[in-house]
Amino acid sequence: MKKLTSTLAVTFALYGTATFAQPYQAPSSEDLRLYDIAQAPSSARLMADIQSLVNFGTRHTLSDQTSKTAGIGAARNWIKAEFERISKACGQCLEIIEVGDVVEGKRIPSPTNVVNIIAIQRGSNDPNRMVIMSGDIDSRVTDVMDSTSVSPGANDNASGVAGAIEAARILSKYQFSASIVYAALSGEEQGLYGGTILADYGKQQGWDIQAVLNNDMIGNIAGINGVVSNHTVRVFSEGVRYAETENEAKQRYFEGGENDSASRNLARHIKSLADQYMTNLDVEMVYRLDRFGRGGHHLPFNKAGLPAVRIMETNEHYHRQHQDIRVEDGIAYGDVIEGVDGPFTAKLTGLNAISLASMAWAPAPPKNVTIAGKVSPDTTLSWQLSTNNEVAGYRIYWRKTTSPQWTHSRYVGKVDSFTLKNMVIDNYLFGVASVGTNSNTSPVVFPGPAGAF
Repeated sequence: MKKLTSTLAVTFALYGTATFAQPYQAPSSEDLRLYDIAQAPSSARLMADIQSLVNFGTRHTLSDQTSKTAGIGAARNWIKAEFERISKACGQCLEIIEVGDVVEGKRIPSPTNVVNIIAIQRGSNDPNRMVIMSGDIDSRVTDVMDSTSVSPGANDNASGVAGAIEAARILSKYQFSASIVYAALSGEEQGLYGGTILADYGKQQGWDIQAVLNNDMIGNIAGINGVVSNHTVRVFSEGVRYAETENEAKQRYFEGGENDSASRNLARHIKSLADQYMTNLDVEMVYRLDRFGRGGHHLPFNKAGLPAVRIMETNEHYHRQHQDIRVEDGIAYGDVIEGVDGPFTAKLTGLNAISLASMAWAPAPPKNVTIAGKVSPDTTLSWQLSTNNEVAGYRIYWRKTTSPQWTHSRYVGKVDSFTLKNMVIDNYLFGVASVGTNSNTSPVVFPGPAGAF
């Protein structure tokens, strides 16, 4: 008996607190369903959907809203019909709604209906928790106020809308714990209006939005710099929360977290899923909100304090963005479908699909994560213990302060705190994730308000 007590004491001293109160075993680290989902997107279906959107001539926010064949109104109706067709195939598993507002302001000189088409696949256990994939309906040419010229918007951003529709086709065959939202947003080119409208609507509905994956141009593989690559994708994310308060900023200044917002850790999570479940796709995390001096439809969600990232091609071709269709000095300009690569669009749609599925199957990220260990050889992480029976336990993560990705982790069981012995808090960054009984893991939560989801 004396020997057993001694052995337990040594184990406790080496590995931390609370976790040895009862036997535990880490769940498997992979969900085999995600391999199938990654390969499921159809290049042919995606290209057909992009062509359908191109055929409306222009989808400019200020274009015709009543025609059945041209303009943004016809495009919205077509998108809604596609979601309805998908819903019918899955036994009406999608709730399809229009979320809009009458807007007047920058780049919208007179009151205009800005309407998003939204399809919601409700979760079975945690339906108020939402993961969102979005693309933008509207298109434009050189003059942002030109609402009549032909504006195919094949890559920017019929590719993102087609990706959301295809993700709905695939994931509607499964049931999830949390809800998945497939969003076709309007008014992006005129000032990110559609995203603002949906963020406000989600707040009014009391949605717990865990993630927004904004897909804006996911079809081009040939860069204006001559690089042609079909195996890399960029994920942009804010480092510091846009909605941070003055007191939260002061806390972050002394404790760290400038590289660990929920959005940044969402991006890390997407990369880890790609590394596990996809082949021939390298996720390049870009540590800035968006491309230099530019913006996208994830920004309104960031402004609302929500985790949101931009997913897009790595190699942009500026002759194919925001351009009148023309040939000038032997150079072809315009965002036409010939500039879209179907297999690449399918690959990035697969990345979105596994990210949505994994997060909707995983438990919610831990809440109220705190950390302690100042002037101590040990570091203790604490969090709110979930009562959800789909939570198998929690996993602690850490990395050097100079490391871009989480490099180490260990499963600690279903407890509400854990102490890492002989790990000085000053030298590492730490986080916690929820682990599901089905092997899916939430994004990592950095302690304190800087990293809270």
